[in-house]
Amino acid sequence: MDRTVNYGYAAGVARPREFDEEAVLDVAGAQFWTKGYAGTSMDAIAAATGLGKGSLYGAFGGKQQLFLRIFDTYCARIADAVADGLIGPDDGAYARLCAHIRAAAAGIAADRIHRGCLLAKGAAELSEHDPEVTVRSRRTLERIATILAEDIRAAQRHGDLDRAADADQLATLVLAVLRGIEALGKAGIDADRLESVAETAISLLPRAGKASESGSGGR
Repeated sequence: MDRTVNYGYAAGVARPREFDEEAVLDVAGAQFWTKGYAGTSMDAIAAATGLGKGSLYGAFGGKQQLFLRIFDTYCARIADAVADGLIGPDDGAYARLCAHIRAAAAGIAADRIHRGCLLAKGAAELSEHDPEVTVRSRRTLERIATILAEDIRAAQRHGDLDRAADADQLATLVLAVLRGIEALGKAGIDADRLESVAETAISLLPRAGKASESGSGGR
């Protein structure tokens, strides 16, 4: 698909250069993700993309608007990824939940440069001062918690998790554990300890009357 920006200026009128908008957003997103919001300037983004500041402002608005567009895309992408991994038939819900917890810990452990999650980084840096970031962060985390709760309810219906457990509270607990693993990983805690936290979280899930194997066959 051609994503080239064309502002449609009339003949004979100077017009901005054409560029791949998504590619520019990717480059700018990497700047924000690596250096943080405060550490990223429009000058730096212009240098990284090869665009003039006028083209950046014309296409995306100011720095906050550009960041929020990138942040929105990132938040939607990670919530969609959680949904893709957890939505499915009841008979696989418990295994999907265990796989999700393990995959999250493994992904965090594999982040050798400790860049972390843009959602967590943006919320930590900006939520105190920028209500737009606060709203987006809360909405994304609530969506993820809802997806987790639906998977937990599916596991309860299938008899893999205790039906008496509050699915919403359990989902929030799982989300908090995963956010905590991320914070530990960003601080440089080694992979074995991160994965041990994940396994402990799985072992503490309230099982129903079935054997307490972790996921599909455990490890």
